[in-house]
Amino acid sequence: MMRLFSLICVLAVSLSACTTPEPAEPRMGADGKPLPRLYRIGFGDKSEIQYRMLDAVNSLRQASGAQPVKLNSRLNAAADTHSRDMSRQNRPWHFGSDGSSPLERVQRIGYDGVFLGENISETYETELQTLSAWMEEESTKRVILNKQANDMGFAWHQESNGKIWWTLIMGDGSKSAEAQVTE
Repeated sequence: MMRLFSLICVLAVSLSACTTPEPAEPRMGADGKPLPRLYRIGFGDKSEIQYRMLDAVNSLRQASGAQPVKLNSRLNAAADTHSRDMSRQNRPWHFGSDGSSPLERVQRIGYDGVFLGENISETYETELQTLSAWMEEESTKRVILNKQANDMGFAWHQESNGKIWWTLIMGDGSKSAEAQVTE
């Protein structure tokens, strides 16, 4: 009898796995409009997202007549540090919790080139939606399309609630920062 009961349970579980789940109702906002799906970044997505952003930035740069940029590990580290710091401060701004400027953070991380600019964002959007928003603002667009840039750093920090803090840094690695000062 026990075998028969076990067999029926196994069959019931197996058959229930074959059914098609009902589509989930979209979450609705207070205005009655559906809320956007949460963009969740997985642990193994880092290089894919960085290279997707690099490709998109270089496409925009090519269309504007600027040379392509390459990812720079030191600028990536500076961008990552700042994204995490903005999350801890719970505000998107260019200064660190220790009062550091973007230039100081880039120097602190050991980047030998010239810092050219930084874009930041606090959003729930994807990296490409964030890039699109940056391209709509003249000041952030200038950072992305700066013709002197040949290095790019890009990183983010995603909180457990889904909020993402994005940081993009552009630099000119063809000249050292010290040589730039003496010119």
